[in-house]
Amino acid sequence: MPLPIVAIVGRPNVGKSTLFNRLVGRRVALVDDRPGVTRDRREGEAQLMGLDFTIMDTAGYEDEDPLSLPGRMRQQTEAAVRDADVALFLYDAREGLTSLDEEIGRWLRSENTPVIVAANKAEGRGAEAGRLEAYKLGLGDPLAISAEHGEGLADLFDALRPHVEREVVEGDELDADVDDEHAPLKLAIVGRPNAGKSTLVNRMLGEERMITGPEAGITRDSITLDWQWIDDGGTPRAVQLVDTAGLRKRAKVEDKLEKLSAFDTRRAIDMAEVVVLLLDATRGLEAQDLRIADSVHEEGRALIIALNKWDVAEGASALFNGVKAALEEGLSQLKGVTLLTVSAKSGKGIDVLLKAAFKLREAWSRRVTTGELNRWFEKAVDTNPPPAPGGKRVKLRYITQVKSRPPSFVIFGTRVDQLPDSYQRYLINSMRRDLKLGPVPLRLSMRATKNPYHTANPGGGRPASR
Repeated sequence: MPLPIVAIVGRPNVGKSTLFNRLVGRRVALVDDRPGVTRDRREGEAQLMGLDFTIMDTAGYEDEDPLSLPGRMRQQTEAAVRDADVALFLYDAREGLTSLDEEIGRWLRSENTPVIVAANKAEGRGAEAGRLEAYKLGLGDPLAISAEHGEGLADLFDALRPHVEREVVEGDELDADVDDEHAPLKLAIVGRPNAGKSTLVNRMLGEERMITGPEAGITRDSITLDWQWIDDGGTPRAVQLVDTAGLRKRAKVEDKLEKLSAFDTRRAIDMAEVVVLLLDATRGLEAQDLRIADSVHEEGRALIIALNKWDVAEGASALFNGVKAALEEGLSQLKGVTLLTVSAKSGKGIDVLLKAAFKLREAWSRRVTTGELNRWFEKAVDTNPPPAPGGKRVKLRYITQVKSRPPSFVIFGTRVDQLPDSYQRYLINSMRRDLKLGPVPLRLSMRATKNPYHTANPGGGRPASR
């Protein structure tokens, strides 16, 4: 199911492309002080405090002949609004409302698309008068934002959420766009060079599809292969396998081709649902393995760690327990990560690995029902109330899940910027246990209910990610 569409509209040079770049998270659209830089509609995948949507940058709206270039650009903008789930009408708070802004407002009122009005460049007290002028448009309460400085994004989150958050039927545990259990599992195999990744893929496929050998670094490109795994019940399950190049420590990578291969592998991680980090059991766990695991977790992907060459490993029991202990210490942000043993050569353990991968994807895609989430939250806070730094109580009011894949939550309250990391870890660990989310990455952001706008994460700091 496609993401909801948010179209940014407004006259030239009010900061539409600057806001587009901020929501996309990188400098995609050209930005210049001259008006009219943007001519065509540009789309990008945006994220705001866990809300995922398609953001559309449009040309500046001008009152010109429809056959002229500005007129044809305006037609593109009008088409964008008709296709959008919500229009974000941007104007310059420092200049105040112009006659063209008022014309745009009249046009937007005639459309069926919901409209959010935002006064951009609203940093500083001098812009407040310009913000208040927008009430005459009759399009609701105008937001005060600064696309350049990232101010007002919390209010923008509140305004966009009713229009772009996916509706989920009570009791449905999966997002609407991922509730098909027959959708192919996107499974990437990663690890250091010569860990046996290509051999494992060949064993799964039942053919010598990938070139293998004793030399490290044979695989250079990330190769995607469609495959069907037959589960215990005899049901074929679609899998999209991705074999990747080995990842060495960055400091050791000097060859340009190897750098490109490493980039390709990291892109494969980003596109995967579940990532299998393959270790060479004859070499044990190394620091590079932990770095790879951490990068998978930071990308928000479900992770399985598999000890390969288990059939030739010495002191198997002691080795397994040693690796498990090292993971608990070196990968504490992902408590209880799945650790399995396999043999790519004989095929032993592959069915267990695939079963675990499908189960992890289910947890990674899960949408917790509102009732279950609130019952857990009340119990967790009552059992272990938040501390009171400086004698002032931190009050946690309520929690909401803003997305899945991975499960992401926002807690609303007062003085949440003073909530220690240890308490956030308590909440996440409790969530894993009580809501049966398991060892998948969880995202937890704090939102101050009376903090109008500071950053996209008004609770202070980065969202907790465990």
